[in-house]
Amino acid sequence: MHRASIAIRTFFALCLLGATFNHLAAIFQHGLLWDYGYGAAISPASKVYWDTLAFLDPLGAMLLFLKPRAGLWLTVLIIVSDVLHNTYYVAMHDQWSAPFYLAQAGFLVVVLCFAPVAMRGLSSRRPATRSAA
Repeated sequence: MHRASIAIRTFFALCLLGATFNHLAAIFQHGLLWDYGYGAAISPASKVYWDTLAFLDPLGAMLLFLKPRAGLWLTVLIIVSDVLHNTYYVAMHDQWSAPFYLAQAGFLVVVLCFAPVAMRGLSSRRPATRSAA
């Protein structure tokens, strides 16, 4: 189970690093607080949220190995919030089949299915109890 946990966390980290690349590329190309092509329809809070992911995604990737439990929880929080947040704009612009959205929704399903497996594969924090002889 420990090997499965490492493999799952590695996959999650690679996906988060890919997302980091996308967010940083958008920041370098368009500057902070870019509207991602949605124009006036986007709220300032959404712009801040998307820019914040350029920091949270690599933090999550790093924590998956340094503090695995925290990294798994942060990964779940990131992808759940990202898909919920983006669903609003996807619905507003009828982008249900957009590749970015399908990839995020797919990653959400994978994370929700495999994060518990990765969590179970982590060594227990409780010391082993000795039975009285």
